[in-house]
Amino acid sequence: MRRKRERDYLFQRPGSRNWHIRFQGEERTERSLGTADKRQADIIALPLIAAHRAKVLARQPRFVSGWWHEYEPGREHALPDGTKIIATNDQLIYIGHNGSIIRTEPNGAPQYTHPTRLKEPSFELFDKERATPTLAVKNGDDALFDAYLTHANVGQKYVPEARAVWELYKTLVNKPLKDATRDDARRLVAHFEQQGNKSATIQKKLSWLVAACNFAIREGRLKFNPFSSVVPHRDDKLRRVPLDADDIATIKSNLDKLSASDQLLVRVLATTGCRLSEAYEIKSEAVEGNARYVVLGHKTEQSLRRVPLPADLLPFLPARIAGPLFQGDAGRASRTLGKFLRDIGIKNPAKVTHSLRHRAKDRLRAAGCPMDVQYELLGHEESTVASGYGRGSPVPLLKEWIDKINF
Repeated sequence: MRRKRERDYLFQRPGSRNWHIRFQGEERTERSLGTADKRQADIIALPLIAAHRAKVLARQPRFVSGWWHEYEPGREHALPDGTKIIATNDQLIYIGHNGSIIRTEPNGAPQYTHPTRLKEPSFELFDKERATPTLAVKNGDDALFDAYLTHANVGQKYVPEARAVWELYKTLVNKPLKDATRDDARRLVAHFEQQGNKSATIQKKLSWLVAACNFAIREGRLKFNPFSSVVPHRDDKLRRVPLDADDIATIKSNLDKLSASDQLLVRVLATTGCRLSEAYEIKSEAVEGNARYVVLGHKTEQSLRRVPLPADLLPFLPARIAGPLFQGDAGRASRTLGKFLRDIGIKNPAKVTHSLRHRAKDRLRAAGCPMDVQYELLGHEESTVASGYGRGSPVPLLKEWIDKINF
């Protein structure tokens, strides 16, 4: 079949001994090959036919594969609302005003297009049925960082945060870890400072790189940790202050602006003084001497404690807690309650959701609650010898004191 089509290009005009060649297409072309010998005409026609076929093939619809990026990789982008986006080759990492990760999304999608419409010449021809996007190959430092996350058993909750810091390093510094200097690390510190982060927050963010480099040193892959102790010691921590009586009155009169779950969360925080994350630990209860209580503070040994359910809280609780009291995550609740305080007129930046815990501490102190009982109700902020002794005071006794917090 193919040979027949090749011979179709050649013909003889009536009254002419010479062979001619004819091409169909956007422009019909005919020309004489200058010979009456058919075999000679075939040889002369071969390069002409090849050139014609190349032009036809170039005009035929073909597709190329690539990856369309929504945001340019390797850069930080800003949205109108102040949200930052760190764009990697295949991922978008959204960073909120406080430096926390809001969400992650793919950076674009596979792109299938005609080569004449491409702006990037690096895409190659592909079989559309088997096409897959071609992404950047990870380098040795990427593999090292992945190995650290696996070895340290970093929970899925924190992996996006760790990767965001790693991608930021690659964006701002863009050099192998073995060549990184302390000045390079300070570039990250300066970046976080420009975002308004406090030194403690910056230290927390850089801790991922510090830990990854320490892992690499133990593995014999690095000899120096450029990120260790580069954050300046500054007394810039925001001093949170307790909510006063007027603030509490404002909160109570506006509680109906929150969902039923968030209203209950505010009552739990206000009457127990527990940390917001600890409220999300409440999944069951127990009873001692007719006093209902929950166990909080599973994160550290010094914070683990039994907390009675206060009288002001009981009317809003189920008859028995037999499952998670709150759904979702504490990060979402923190943002919601923080916005709630600002919306109802509590504008002082030092007054935040955690200020309910400071208020509880002040209320217990004002009531003359012994320090050891305060520790038992609120948890030890630091590890002490006393925190490791005994099971603690009877729950009914603890309840007498926690009821003095009120709401």
